[in-house]
Amino acid sequence: MISLGASPQLIALVQASTTLPIMLLSLLAGAIADNRDRRRVMLTAQIFMLLVSAVLSVFAWAGWLTPWLLLGFTFLIGCGTALNGPAWQASVGDMVPRAALPGAVAMNSMGFNIARSVGPAIGGAIVAVAGAATAFLANAISYLGLIAVLARWKPHRPQTQLPPERIGTAMLAGVRYVAMSPGLRLVLMRALVFGLAASAVPAMMPLVARDLVSGGPLTYGLLLGGFGLGAIAGALGSTRLRNRLSPEGVVRGAVLVLSAGAAIAATSRALPVTIIGLLLAGGGWVLALSTFNVSVQLSTPRWVVARALALYQMAAFGGMAAGSWLFGIVADVDGVATALLAAAALQLVSLVLGFFFALPGLADIDLDLRDWTVPVINVPIEQRSGPIVTTIEYRIAAEDLPRFLAVMDERKRIRRRDGARHWTLLRDLMEPELWIERYHVATWLDYVRHNQRRTHADTENGREILALHRGGSPPVVHRRIERQTRAPAISRGTIDPELADPLTDPSRSS
Repeated sequence: MISLGASPQLIALVQASTTLPIMLLSLLAGAIADNRDRRRVMLTAQIFMLLVSAVLSVFAWAGWLTPWLLLGFTFLIGCGTALNGPAWQASVGDMVPRAALPGAVAMNSMGFNIARSVGPAIGGAIVAVAGAATAFLANAISYLGLIAVLARWKPHRPQTQLPPERIGTAMLAGVRYVAMSPGLRLVLMRALVFGLAASAVPAMMPLVARDLVSGGPLTYGLLLGGFGLGAIAGALGSTRLRNRLSPEGVVRGAVLVLSAGAAIAATSRALPVTIIGLLLAGGGWVLALSTFNVSVQLSTPRWVVARALALYQMAAFGGMAAGSWLFGIVADVDGVATALLAAAALQLVSLVLGFFFALPGLADIDLDLRDWTVPVINVPIEQRSGPIVTTIEYRIAAEDLPRFLAVMDERKRIRRRDGARHWTLLRDLMEPELWIERYHVATWLDYVRHNQRRTHADTENGREILALHRGGSPPVVHRRIERQTRAPAISRGTIDPELADPLTDPSRSS
């Protein structure tokens, strides 16, 4: 971008063009990753990025690149990253036991940041010696190794008797799950604010190399290398810090370190001092983002983890995309140093936010799905038949009502989180001890999915309800299907297909 004579705002938009697709496409990618073979999803993403990178190198060799074309290519590569990210992150949890997940996430971050430190230094050297087109070609070739590894990898895929969800339905289910999980909502909000302020450091780094320390491509590579080495140090120290501090304590320390690093980079005019500042910023960057990542993975069951990670990435990278644009404007008006100092100050706002909205602790909760047997029914229906209405009858003594209502409030949240609609709690006016829980799902298949999504941690709520039930026998469960009261329209001896009941008319499917 600098060699094309672009403005500071366009230079900062390079960062935005790689992060904006993650904000726009991650949820779609997460739904795909939760419902399809994650290995194939990653292979598709890597092959797509290889093709885009190869075309980019051709345009660079031919001299056809303009600032806006370069932004377009980086946006497309960002689209590949968005497709790859949720499947990649969710696969970490598929390969290691839950107890090892925090360390595995940190190691994954470290591997990424080793590449982030070594790669830009090599890229800067290639640009300095042979030009940007050669660097783009080297980038395209680098995808081949990962494609070969993914092609050979044979991960274990758990068997399921249910068909994959439709993508639109799966996306809505992911949003609903996160929206009905207070801890996850809090992590996403904090990640958004952190990403907004943190984005200035990588976005402004080319301008730091050119304007503040008077360097070129090799200097830029060294600055990115310093940032990446700091990130490696942060990843290596993350496990020890998490053993001593709460997630909120780790993030607060990361925010302070990143703010200090951004301020040093803004005020320094000496390359070694600037590299030290970026080492600090890189350490804070990876500590905060890996802590957010671990919090999401440990708070989400495997059936929806890729979608939860996608929403986390949308929040974090959406903040980064907006921040890159915002601080690019500030750099255009008042210079690079002012933009970095403003980002450091905004990051301190994130620190203050933590005192009011602290991250939840990493509780050791059992998110494995509990065993649930599909009930035997006497009415022949299909998977798509519905709506299904379920009622459960409890008998509760008067002295237990306050506790029962509190427990049922949590039951309402769990039901709605897992896909139930129109949840209500009814009390019989003739039998004061009789309480009825009632909820709807769209189809019989949705009813089965709803119940199979309950985790072992959720069953604690069910045990509390059963402890309050005084019926002498288990609560009575009724499963019913809604039917229309209109009689089938008959024309010339034929049932009108629009009014036919799919349960009685074999020519119609539900």
